[in-house]
This record gives sequence, structure tokens and C-alpha cells, in this order.
Amino acid sequence: MKKFLILSLLVLSSGILFGQFTIGPKVGYNASKFSTDLDTISSGFKSGFQIGVFVRIGKKFYVQPELYYTTQGGVFESNTSNWEQKVSIGSLDIPLLVGFKMLNAKVVNLRILAGPLASFVVSKSVKDAGGVLGPIENADLSTINWAIQLGGGLDVLFMSFDVRYQIGLNNLIEEINTAAINSKNNVWVVSLGFKIL
Repeated sequence: MKKFLILSLLVLSSGILFGQFTIGPKVGYNASKFSTDLDTISSGFKSGFQIGVFVRIGKKFYVQPELYYTTQGGVFESNTSNWEQKVSIGSLDIPLLVGFKMLNAKVVNLRILAGPLASFVVSKSVKDAGGVLGPIENADLSTINWAIQLGGGLDVLFMSFDVRYQIGLNNLIEEINTAAINSKNNVWVVSLGFKIL
């Protein structure tokens, strides 16, 4: 964690001194789904949102650290029993992205980007649907998660539009009832940022 923050601060300070610098707020929508290794459990998508700030440093090649609060989750359903559980997570996410502007004009930019993301869970809940208790509990959910984001973006004047896919690297849930579920969080993200500097 300390190394990740120190690296982010070094990248940010070097960009301010030596490159083009942009900062602004961003909001977004996400659709997340937890994977599962168990054939007896299926999972579905859950909608969420994000709100935060982004910084972009550089011209044709750029670095883009971000900080935002996001809500994500998923729905687990048993294929053999009559239970369904909705998992909700609120987290502080810190992606550190590297990108390339394929089209770099004054009015319009077309970009690609990718990089690691650290996610620190600040709230989590598991709710049973239909009155039947399921096996997943709050304590089963990991509190720190890692992912890779990849995607593209389009800048028009002061607006910055991104579409990304987030691939979970660690298990959000290792096991339930001693059965290995190995559930990772995979997310589609659509966001809109506003350049204020």
C-alpha cells in the first residue's frame, strides 16, 4: 500500500513539473458480476455508480491516476437450493493508468488506456432475498482487492468520456461453507469527466 501511494505521488509530481497537466471531477455507471467456480451457484449483474477525481499528465503518452468512491456488487443464486443473496460493496478505488492518444487534436482526442487498480472496501453487506438464508456472510468478503482496468476514451472540448473493463485479480470471496468459490469481481465501467484545469 505504501509503495503504491509513493509511486502515485512521484508520478503526479513529475507530471506537474514536466508535462501537460489536467485535473477534474468524474462520475460513472458500472455493472459488476462476480465469477464463481461452483456449478451449483450462478451469479448475475448488479448496477452501481462512481464519483471522484482524475488527473492526466502528459501529451501523446500520458499517466492518469484517479481516486473515486464506487458502489459495486453482484447477485448469487443457488441452482440446487432455494436461496438468493445480493452482495453490495462500497470502496475507495485508486487506479493508476497509462494511456496513448491515437488522435491528439485540440478539440477531439481518442485514447486507449490500461493499468492496475487498488480497491479498499469501506462498506459491505449481504442481503438474503425471498426469506431463505444463504451461506455468504459479510466476513467472507475481502477488504482489499486488486484489478486491472483496460479501455478507451474520447475527449471532446472539456469533457472526457471513458469505457473500461475491470478484471479482478484476487478472490473477493475465497470459500463458503468450506467449499472453494474463488469469486472475482469483473466490472464494466462507463464514466464522464470534466476537465477544469
